[in-house]
Amino acid sequence: MGSADGRDLAYRGCVWVYRYAVVTGANKGIGLETVRQLASQGITVVLTARDEKRGTEATRKLHQFGLSNVVFHQLDVLDSLSIQSLAKFIQDTFGRLDILVNNAGTSGAEADEKDIEALNIDPADWQLSGKARNLVQGIITHTYEQGEACINTNYYGVKRVTESFLPLLQLSPTGARIVNVSSCRGELKRIPIQHIRNELQDIKTLSEEGIDATLKKFLHDLKDNALEANEWTMMLPSYSISKASLNAYTRILAKKYPNMLINCVHPGFVNTDLTLHNGILTVEEGAKGSVMLALLPDTGP
Repeated sequence: MGSADGRDLAYRGCVWVYRYAVVTGANKGIGLETVRQLASQGITVVLTARDEKRGTEATRKLHQFGLSNVVFHQLDVLDSLSIQSLAKFIQDTFGRLDILVNNAGTSGAEADEKDIEALNIDPADWQLSGKARNLVQGIITHTYEQGEACINTNYYGVKRVTESFLPLLQLSPTGARIVNVSSCRGELKRIPIQHIRNELQDIKTLSEEGIDATLKKFLHDLKDNALEANEWTMMLPSYSISKASLNAYTRILAKKYPNMLINCVHPGFVNTDLTLHNGILTVEEGAKGSVMLALLPDTGP
């Protein structure tokens, strides 16, 4: 239901309450579109970005479309002080948080967009890791530094943000929603190493310490240029293991906080900077999954 000022209202315990959301990495692409769609539902959304100028400009554009319920705050998921600053802002301004969309991410690899275009790869082949890998192996690079930054952003960055915001999320009278933007690259079937698959899929024994051990082993092999020899996936290896770890962490969180609805989502192969604009979906289509999970009814998964 909407209020007179257009903001979202939810009914809980004979009281109508506003809902507040945070979207990380939201100055462009899927993140920006997620903000737009949530704000269009009347939810007050904090748009965050590392770059203050880009974040402010993105917020200004949404205001021009009549979405005055979007506010900007700087956030670098690699910086604990930046995370603390945002948490304090939310506490002081809203007193709680109802929705957290962990969207910020990086590919852990580099490639020249023109070189990729020259290969003229069928979009469908990008979904087939073996075929795409053979086509782009000589173009996409993944250094140790890139891999470390990828895992630190896609996995540990999500952990840092989520753990800092959990006290605020637990105050949500509507039951908080956490959405972790993942990828089909993190599917366990794409991990060649059997014991790693077993460790990440067993919810009874799954632990953050176990995930840390897996990532430590991966980074060790990446540093030693031993990924292929030790049977890690070679199609976006750092990105893939970071998202598999994120999926596992999402399961741990969901088990630990059954009063919240905590999910991860694959947005699809979306046309963004991350896919070097080879994606076949629009950002509007790519954001739908995150928004659907952010607005789940209480009976949702």
